[in-house]
Amino acid sequence: MTGPHRDTVRVRVPATSANIGPAFDCAGLALARHDVLDFSVEPSGLTVEVGGIGAGELPLDESHLVVRAFRAACDELGWSPRGLRVVAENAIPQGRGLGSSAAAVVAGVLGAWALCPDVEAVDGNAVLRLTTEMEGHPDNVAACLLGGLTLSWTGDGGVGADSLTVHDDVMPVVLVPGATLSTEVARGLLPELVSHADAAFNAGRSALLVHALTSGGLLMEATEDRLHQRQRTAAMPASLDLIDRLRAAGHAAVVSGAGPSVLVLARRTVRDADRPAGAQELRDVAALVPEGWTVLPLGVDPIGARVSRGAGEISSR
Repeated sequence: MTGPHRDTVRVRVPATSANIGPAFDCAGLALARHDVLDFSVEPSGLTVEVGGIGAGELPLDESHLVVRAFRAACDELGWSPRGLRVVAENAIPQGRGLGSSAAAVVAGVLGAWALCPDVEAVDGNAVLRLTTEMEGHPDNVAACLLGGLTLSWTGDGGVGADSLTVHDDVMPVVLVPGATLSTEVARGLLPELVSHADAAFNAGRSALLVHALTSGGLLMEATEDRLHQRQRTAAMPASLDLIDRLRAAGHAAVVSGAGPSVLVLARRTVRDADRPAGAQELRDVAALVPEGWTVLPLGVDPIGARVSRGAGEISSR
């Protein structure tokens, strides 16, 4: 990422769906629904404006997650702007397992990096490390940063991630309930120990998931899970009931992230004689969705977070 410094930058960040069934805490999918934020260096003070989702509900001070991420990145860079103005137009549902907090963290960190007058390029590795530290795990932030299907990991060398291209036949559909769910509450229901058999099952399905999403086939088999979805039924019984009904009808449905939203990996073309394609599958899915839920057919965002300065646009990669 290179380009001249400006006193204003725009950051666009996608929604994300993590886990995708078996790949707990290591896979994520970037979705074509975005928050757009403008960051400006001001003479003094802090101004935060929020439009769209979260307007009138999110804080407008230093406690706002975007601002906290911006400040954390400033500390990393050794830079302190005179003043800051943040204008956010949010489209990502919040508290529903679609990576809204990851999007906020990525936006704030990228905004600081892009505005800092002492750097000429965004350090993607440093951004991934810092956003992962703030989120606690890399699956959502990696997908938000890189786009497409991302695989992420941590090791002695720190955190890493890579992005793969999702097959054009895969059509994500997100089913969003009216209720929210805290990630901390959902994760608190998971057992500390799992059986060797279940771990081996999920390892095999996670490998199959990569093949399925990049080839467009075997989506039902590849989205089976034994480690985290059923264990969180108490926190989102309606979501698990919907998943059961969708899967019984032949739709590859999973919990989106920590929930309670449901992700369905529909397909645009027919590959199985007993499975409809495209618009018909979308209608079939919608027919099973309870009243009060929102059906969002979304494409895959293949690029991820974007930063623009003036008329030019650059990717976060």
